[in-house]
Amino acid sequence: MEIIVRKPTEKEIAEFSKKPTWGCEVSEFDWHYDSQETCILLEGEVMVEYGGKSASFGAGDLVVFPQGLSCVWKVTKPVRKHYEFK
Repeated sequence: MEIIVRKPTEKEIAEFSKKPTWGCEVSEFDWHYDSQETCILLEGEVMVEYGGKSASFGAGDLVVFPQGLSCVWKVTKPVRKHYEFK
């Protein structure tokens, strides 16, 4: 399982601007994805550790978390994101 981090297209930015938002302060927590999540970070910086790997991302990035992923979120700057579960 891999976390995908890339820059969103203009179309994706427009589509995600209509999606719900979520935010959190600097923190560390375990998380499990029961379904795939795609999000675009509006603010913040995060490092996610999973299966001996890690992925770092921040404001302006599009991130895809696969279904079934268990990980640890390490939020180093407060996060705000648009998100969608599929």
